[in-house]
Amino acid sequence: MEVNKLDGAKLENSGKKPKVAVLMGGIGSEREISIQSGNSVADALKQAGFDIVTFDINPDNLTILDDKSIDVFFPVLHGEFGEDGTLQQILEDKSLVYTGSGPAASRAAFDKVESKRLFLEAGIITPNSIEFDINMEIELLREELKYLGDKYVVKPVRQGSSVGICIVDTIKDAIKAARKTYTDFGDCLIEEFVAGRELTVGILCGQSLPIIEIKPKSEFYNYHAKYVDNNTQYLFDTISDIDIVSKINQAAMDCFEALGCRHFSRVDFILTDDNIAYALEVNTIPGFTSHSLLPKAAAKAGIPMSRLCEKIVETAYLDIVETQS
Repeated sequence: MEVNKLDGAKLENSGKKPKVAVLMGGIGSEREISIQSGNSVADALKQAGFDIVTFDINPDNLTILDDKSIDVFFPVLHGEFGEDGTLQQILEDKSLVYTGSGPAASRAAFDKVESKRLFLEAGIITPNSIEFDINMEIELLREELKYLGDKYVVKPVRQGSSVGICIVDTIKDAIKAARKTYTDFGDCLIEEFVAGRELTVGILCGQSLPIIEIKPKSEFYNYHAKYVDNNTQYLFDTISDIDIVSKINQAAMDCFEALGCRHFSRVDFILTDDNIAYALEVNTIPGFTSHSLLPKAAAKAGIPMSRLCEKIVETAYLDIVETQS
């Protein structure tokens, strides 16, 4: 792979930091959150001494990718186009250096059906589910849902930030919710409801960060709880058993590796009362806002926002240097 303007040895020896373009915005339903995250990353990298350019990117405006002065691209886009592998494939095709997971891992993580398949292949525990088929006979669908229990989580197959997710108590409501979700978002998943504590584990450059337990005021950690509600609690050190902590951290790394992720991600779990961790999903570009979990976990580990973003850029850069050598 030819690399855009990147001479690893020269930059390392000169002490010059690479010029970074922070890509934000996009076309997904999480556009506004992406802009907030992107500005936070840009501010952090400026504090770390980087030369920064920000760019509101979309499929009809990719001009920043032709800027030969840029050494590393830092995508901070959530949802469609930015997190589903589309932008990553464009960056790959142009032989550009960028942070985060590649196209295949991004596609797999964004697709909840595919990620669940890969989790199961890797022996990772995840809630049972069925992919909703709008053409399936109602009686057959009812029979399948009976095997999932008596409470259900209905979610779009390809969305992030809990957009479109709802929890229902009956088969009738599950089917009704699935039809609406299918109409609004396309492919839809109906998952068994697993009661327990909501946990998340950040992964940074091959290491797990401190586990965060999330306690929203709402029924679950939905979009409002993530980005609006200041009453959502983010708690550390709530699991005293070090063996359970170790198992959760290992499960997070297993999820990360099963999907082929790189550099950073965030893995979400439900921990049941009998201490079984059910993997829900991997976020390949988690938020970087003031409410966001990866920066909170990094800070707990003694890594401030500026160092977090700097480390991500350095790791992306080092990957290319090692590939070239």
